[in-house]
Amino acid sequence: MATNEMKFRGNPITTEIMRNAFISAAKEMNECLYRSSYSPIIYESKDCAAGLFDENADALGLSVGVPMFLGNLEVTIKATTECIGGIENYNEGDVYIINDSYMTGAHLNDMTLLSPIFYQGRLCGFTANRAHWLDIGSKDPGYPLDSTDIFQEGIRIPPMKIMDRGVLNESLADMICRNTRFYRSARGDLNAQIAACKTGEKRFAEIIERFGYDTVRDSVHDIFLQSEIMEKEVVSKFADGVYHASGYLDNDGTVMEPILVNLTVTIKDGDMTIDLEGSSPSAKGSTNCGFAQTISATRMAYKMIVSPDAPVNGGCFKHLEIRAPKKSIFTAEEPTACAWYFSSLGLLIDLVPKALEEVCPERVSAAHYGDSMVVYLSGMDQRRGQNYLYVEATVGGWGAYEAADGADALINVSNGAYKNIPVEVFENNYPVRINRFQLRQDSGGAGRNRGGLGVIKEYEALYDDTSLYLWFERSVTPAWGIKGGHAGAKPKVEVRDSSGLHEMLKVNAYPMHCGTVATAYTGGGGGYGDPLSREPERVREDYLQGYISRQHAEAEYGVVLSEDGAIDQAATARLRGK
Repeated sequence: MATNEMKFRGNPITTEIMRNAFISAAKEMNECLYRSSYSPIIYESKDCAAGLFDENADALGLSVGVPMFLGNLEVTIKATTECIGGIENYNEGDVYIINDSYMTGAHLNDMTLLSPIFYQGRLCGFTANRAHWLDIGSKDPGYPLDSTDIFQEGIRIPPMKIMDRGVLNESLADMICRNTRFYRSARGDLNAQIAACKTGEKRFAEIIERFGYDTVRDSVHDIFLQSEIMEKEVVSKFADGVYHASGYLDNDGTVMEPILVNLTVTIKDGDMTIDLEGSSPSAKGSTNCGFAQTISATRMAYKMIVSPDAPVNGGCFKHLEIRAPKKSIFTAEEPTACAWYFSSLGLLIDLVPKALEEVCPERVSAAHYGDSMVVYLSGMDQRRGQNYLYVEATVGGWGAYEAADGADALINVSNGAYKNIPVEVFENNYPVRINRFQLRQDSGGAGRNRGGLGVIKEYEALYDDTSLYLWFERSVTPAWGIKGGHAGAKPKVEVRDSSGLHEMLKVNAYPMHCGTVATAYTGGGGGYGDPLSREPERVREDYLQGYISRQHAEAEYGVVLSEDGAIDQAATARLRGK
């Protein structure tokens, strides 16, 4: 539904009711998905998302969930439509399944299902949802850390009709699920995603029944137009110019060399172009992604600056252009590996506000810890006599900003509404014990406003048959501060076993015998402003809360504290004076 006619058509009250009805329908789809799924990564961690779209695949309503998924579901619908030869080839009751990394932008474990919505014989929209499957048949359980091509990463599915006119293709469903290590959970998650599609179809039909098709079209036009106008007004206030930022990933998991992420932001007459020219060519390892996911990440960065409080719909991003060089880490082509596609995107999202720091300082923050910092464990659960696989994206510190300190122990921006699995649930499901889970003292970057803290989480193997997989990033370019703020602490992981203490950030299938302990330290967020301008009383409060040590207070903030937290005013004045 085009927004090129710059005139509102509908009743504003009806439009607001409909806007929220679309969003509610998408949220219900996602609720259906994770309440029906079989895998803890979906029903506990909420590694999924869902959306409702019009007949042009423009977003009407999106659920909370993993925002990296939400930003490109429309791209996946359009790619599917092109693949099947046009919208005339959709039938009522069809459901398509797809996970091809070069079409969806994500890794193969992120399975997308979509369905056309018909009302009285007319195609009027689409539903779509995406969820992380535990395993998709890669060379290692879950997904490998050292893959060098897509064929090592699991079964690759182009757009295929999993339901034809309401009838499940049992042979296809069985074939896909047999290519995973966990057939039962895969089949359950597949059914949950189909149910989510059907929920969206039903709710959209009810909205049309209630308001009428023409009224729905008018309201959608107005919703899109409102978003387009609002974003144009915001960007028009930014100074025209060309702005740059760059940073490095540690490595690609196979070649131990940093990987450059470079971007240029151009603002002119209320339009913004984000160009990734100069970024590293396709990596040998798996830090590559399809362009669809690059679009999604760049839109996230733009949205957080331009209109963070407004819902996303088809009127958004009309004044944003995204470019990326061919055969780069952001435009993966066959047979490039894509399993760890999100690391480069997390850095990309942080770099956009860095580039615009002087343009809109009140709208940007220092960098956050920036990566999923994944811990996953696999092996044989000897208590139950069955294989298991646990995947966790860990939390860390977010960057401080003009108005406040950064958030402590929050999931990274790419994962959005992702939840941690409670310790009690974890220990019941897996043969590993959590010995401690706490904030990481002194990890937030110092500043007038302090960066958020990372965490320390300690895992102890209770049996011999356990393998540890780690993907920790951003030690080469940790969370930087702005306006004089300091960087947050770098991540690290320590593994103590019978052979001693080992530090590692990335490892594939490290053997953990009974009693082996892995301790993960996630990164902190960057600080905002000169640390010496932070009020001594706020430094004292941080010490009393255990966020910082006395040594850190002196070294970073120039504040001298006694053991009980009293401020030595004279010593503080002398130290700050130096």
